[in-house]
Amino acid sequence: MFRYLTAGESHGPQLTAIIEGIPAGLNLSEEIINADLARRQGGYGRGGRMAIEKDQVEILSGVRWGKTIGSPITLCVKNKDWANWQEKMSPKERFRDDNIHVTRSRPGHADLPGAMKYDHRDVRNILERSSARETAVRVAVGSVAKALLGQFNIDICGFVSELGGIKAIRPKLCLADLRSTVAKSEVYTCDSSVEPGMKELIDEAKSAGDTVGGVVEIIASGVPAGLGSHVQWDRKLDGRIAMAMMSIQAFKGVEIGLGFEAAARKGSNVHDEIFYDRSRASQGSMTGYYRVTNNAGGIEGGMTNGEDIVVRAAMKPIPTLYKPLRSVDIVSKEPFEATVERSDVCAVPAASVVAESVLAIELADAFMVKFGGDSIEEMQRNYAGYLEYLKNF
Repeated sequence: MFRYLTAGESHGPQLTAIIEGIPAGLNLSEEIINADLARRQGGYGRGGRMAIEKDQVEILSGVRWGKTIGSPITLCVKNKDWANWQEKMSPKERFRDDNIHVTRSRPGHADLPGAMKYDHRDVRNILERSSARETAVRVAVGSVAKALLGQFNIDICGFVSELGGIKAIRPKLCLADLRSTVAKSEVYTCDSSVEPGMKELIDEAKSAGDTVGGVVEIIASGVPAGLGSHVQWDRKLDGRIAMAMMSIQAFKGVEIGLGFEAAARKGSNVHDEIFYDRSRASQGSMTGYYRVTNNAGGIEGGMTNGEDIVVRAAMKPIPTLYKPLRSVDIVSKEPFEATVERSDVCAVPAASVVAESVLAIELADAFMVKFGGDSIEEMQRNYAGYLEYLKNF
């Protein structure tokens, strides 16, 4: 299994992740991970925190001379702003200062429900961990997952498919070309014709003290049929993917394939017909079975079917506004206008990188469950045997 935990607060000394289950022999470097961390910090509409933090990962265990050794991997991303928060966020009791308690909970955040759940009268104890800053180290974990999947020719690309109601049209490109197109866009979209409108919308929201949300789309290609399972609810891969996507801060909806659009269509215009051509297996395809359409988004019955995995997820507008919303002080119970804790106008482009990472993590876990192995070489032998089996099925 691919297991991981993250730890750390937004203004603490660092974010940390421990990954268990990665087989020995995987090529892994800090440079690979740092490239994804840089993508997460980019995108039109980001705020001042990105100017403070220039995220770099440190690999502290589980890798020797550029290769994994089979033991748990520890990743660390330092918070450069920690220098200004050492006393405010200190674990030492002698630095306690009740005068800096944050008692004004912000609408749309975890502040109030978290304070109620954990019996806090200082919502900083909640907002520090619930912050989307945590996604930095999750992207680092996702980079490790992508490195593993890449050994088996599984590729993943994410992009912004909708921003503030402006929809992009995805061109018919292979994933490598799609990634190249997205990399040239300031809003990480695949449709250059809508990019100016998206940027203008972000600028308008910034001028009005408002924020903008959107939809990200993630595609995974080269995924073999048979990952996941139908036999138990918690082994269904689409369910696990949906949970992973919804765990990303500010994500409020997920769909796979047609998703919600399927509810408006008749069955004859939803389900993907199945065809067979024996010659496909001898021409490089994993199997002779194929579908002309992919409305299922690559998953049927909780299992991959050999088509591309297609996932879309909706991110709400960032709830901290420069035109503050009304709330109530949890101590005095007096009304107030919510304070500003961050300054992003739009983080949808960055969210596409996070979504790409969590999909990679779920696919890596499903892949490892299916093919096992304590080393990359053992997994490759197992996988090669399975591919041979698929060609003859």
